Amino acid sequence: MNQTAKNKAGKPKQKQKGFISGSSAPEQKISMRVVEESGKPIQATFNRTKTSPFGLFNHDAAERLQRSGPNEVAHDKAPHALVQLALSFKNPFVIVLLILASISYILDVHLAEPDERSWKGVIILLTMVTISSLLRFFQEYRSNKAAERLKSMVRTTAIVLRRSNDAANPQRQEIPMRELVVGDIVSLQAGDMIPADIRLFASRDLFISQAVLTGEALPIEKYDTLGAVAQKSADANPAADNQADLLDLSDICFMGTNVVSGTATAVVVATGANTYFGSLAKNVVSHKRIETSFDRGVSSVSWLLIRFMLVMVPIVFMINGVTKGDWMSALTFALAVAVGLTPEMLPMIVSANLAKGAMAMARRKVVVKRLNSVQNFGAMDVLCTDKTGTLTQDKIILERHLDISGNKDESILQLAWLNSFHQSGQKNLMDIAIVSHADQHGAAAKLLQYSKIDEMPFDFVRRRLSVIVEDQGGAQLMVSKGAVEEMLAVCSHTQQGEAVQVLDAKARTALLEKAREYNEEGYRVLIVATRQIDPAHAKAQYKTEDEAQLVVRGFLTFFDPPKDSAAPAISALQEYGVAVKVLTGDNAIVTLKVCRDVGLDPGTPLVGQEIEAMSEQQLNEAVKYTTVFAKLTPLQKSRVVKALQANGHTVGFLGDGINDAPALRDADVGISVDSGADIAKETADIILLEKSLMVLEEGVVKGRETFGNILKYLNMTASSNFGNVFSVLVASAWLPWEPMLAVHLLIQNLIYDISQMMLPWDKMDEDFLKKPRKWDAGNIRRFMIWIGPTSSVFDITTYILMWTVFGAGAMYAADGGSAGQNIMNSGWFIEGLVSQTLVVHMLRTRKIPFIQSTAALPVLLSTAIAIGIGCYLPFSPLAASIGFVALDKSYFYWLIATMVGYMILAQTVKTIYIRRYGQWF
Repeated sequence: MNQTAKNKAGKPKQKQKGFISGSSAPEQKISMRVVEESGKPIQATFNRTKTSPFGLFNHDAAERLQRSGPNEVAHDKAPHALVQLALSFKNPFVIVLLILASISYILDVHLAEPDERSWKGVIILLTMVTISSLLRFFQEYRSNKAAERLKSMVRTTAIVLRRSNDAANPQRQEIPMRELVVGDIVSLQAGDMIPADIRLFASRDLFISQAVLTGEALPIEKYDTLGAVAQKSADANPAADNQADLLDLSDICFMGTNVVSGTATAVVVATGANTYFGSLAKNVVSHKRIETSFDRGVSSVSWLLIRFMLVMVPIVFMINGVTKGDWMSALTFALAVAVGLTPEMLPMIVSANLAKGAMAMARRKVVVKRLNSVQNFGAMDVLCTDKTGTLTQDKIILERHLDISGNKDESILQLAWLNSFHQSGQKNLMDIAIVSHADQHGAAAKLLQYSKIDEMPFDFVRRRLSVIVEDQGGAQLMVSKGAVEEMLAVCSHTQQGEAVQVLDAKARTALLEKAREYNEEGYRVLIVATRQIDPAHAKAQYKTEDEAQLVVRGFLTFFDPPKDSAAPAISALQEYGVAVKVLTGDNAIVTLKVCRDVGLDPGTPLVGQEIEAMSEQQLNEAVKYTTVFAKLTPLQKSRVVKALQANGHTVGFLGDGINDAPALRDADVGISVDSGADIAKETADIILLEKSLMVLEEGVVKGRETFGNILKYLNMTASSNFGNVFSVLVASAWLPWEPMLAVHLLIQNLIYDISQMMLPWDKMDEDFLKKPRKWDAGNIRRFMIWIGPTSSVFDITTYILMWTVFGAGAMYAADGGSAGQNIMNSGWFIEGLVSQTLVVHMLRTRKIPFIQSTAALPVLLSTAIAIGIGCYLPFSPLAASIGFVALDKSYFYWLIATMVGYMILAQTVKTIYIRRYGQWF
């Protein structure tokens, strides 16, 4: 539980999680509306909201929705297209290019002599900025639209009472939560999200989790006041005190919180932005979201490259200035080198990959709510999952109904039917199985002479549910069913036939042993118990404290067969480096049996009571060797997830119930299903339209493929750019002029970057997909230093070739003019561009390119076109204007030989690198 801090008045100030503490003036105004309803006679609330306990007429609800707008709060949504366009230019690499363009303008246009002014550098830089930013905008705009379409597939609904125009009797309707209006009468049960700010007027054992507003993990009880509390005076108004008091109002539930247990009926008093949640959300969306591991990874790599640029560019400037004596020309060339080191396409590549990954997952029935979770999905190396519905078919069958000795007893089915049929909360699969089984047995299995009086709904602490019924003579009977140990804790006797005996230690041990035997056979076991209510103590409403002195009547055994797909899916996940751990509230023995059936080695289980007694350090150690965690509470599931994260794992959690919400929130990747509880779907990052581990395995592969293509661009671009700079340093120290003009470097970089636009459509080698992948800036730095200079070897041979074979040196010796420089520039431009583009195929895989691994067709075409353009430029009509000359045709024989040598050397260095460091990307 979170610690509280004392404010100046000495009262505890509630800590919030995910929202901004304190109350602004608008929030206090909204809070006043809620407070004005609290404690008043319920009829006063009905009058103000112009409704009744029977709900609104449909036409009235439609009019109110038209006036007040949808029941939605401010949330993270894509900004206007023009804002997105402006934000596309907000990137460190784009800012670097704009600064370089400004300097180029000052040097080449503003300060230059009229006859020497040149806009080429400025135009090329601005072209690169425009292409990069527009492509990023286009990709992010498409991905945001796609994300909205995907999220619209996941609906959250509310149950309301509505009346048709000519009908007096209200009908229960399930409507989208956004269509709720003030005055609607809503029904709530365990698992529901509170759809608006509401005033309770009927409730039973209602416990609400307000963790989304307060950060407090433990739920609090809410109940209707039925007008028993007098209207609060202004000076006692909780809104004027602090928000903790406001959230403690017993008859008010707030939008965004969720029902842990119990049932209720309430009237909507505020919707959308007028709710307390809505007022907070306005502040939240105006604040920057906490960075994810993906964001931090991109940022760390970006600044690594910028720091590298800040070191290398001054070195190039100084060497050129000292050796050539022309400091202005040296500065221009250094700026071009800075451009060459800038991976300006990184934002576009990232956006395109994530969007492509999300859409590919959608085709595999995986809805991505947050795009960055695509990479986290691929990085996941531990998947925590519940047992029911994931490893099993989620189709419970009531197999047997037995007395305490294990004999079939029809009366146990009758009692179970009374409990399951009359309970009004969220019916779980076992309740459905009991009612279905009784239907098959006919009227004999149903004690129709009983009518319901009250119930104590199921919760995850008591782990039992009790119903009080009354026969036609007025005699009341409490019927309870629940988990074995929790039921025995409130039982005092056993009954077989008409014989009732005290539940002593021996009898308790015998019952536990019997339940254990059923568990080992693979059955889930519940105990059914009853208590005849003494007429003198009969009443209309009961509390959980009344669950005492119960008599054990017998057992119910259920069977949930394993899914046929579970075993191959677990095998596939393990093959891809994802360890599967089972976190369940169910019995350890049943869970072990199911795990063995699906091929998962369960080892020694860890149960909730053991976890409760452990320190954080002890739990961090225990989770390393544990596969099955059984009989867990929601908070214990969350503790296990955090312990795994503390050990350096990227943890995914698959859950669909209200008890899974804390773990879904704390996991690196929260995964739920479309049929899950509202709070689970709202908390999750990813929604599965099919509850299957096989779907997850496909999602993991797609996530890794997406991340792999991002890493390809980073590693290839960083190493190629470093190689070019290294070559420039050598040339600057040796050649009498720059080996390539600044405009040549800019054109080369532009062509290369455009060729990389197809990388998101590339394939990944199967061996890359087998292991989880994370950001590693250190490996990118090492990759640059190892692979970059490989190309420099052949850049230097090209300098020598152009200086000797093609006469650049002789021309310089003859007249010192530009003819030799033009030949040198043209030859190195082609070789540099061809090698830089060809290296894409060398470095995209750890295998032998073209033989063992071939790039996807879009990448083959884009690189081929880039090479073609680069080879054509010195022969084009533009050649003279940009300082190129047509080369002798024999140059291309030398180029082919150079490229063959380069490919052999690159493959050799790659092999040594992999052997030394055990990884490629």
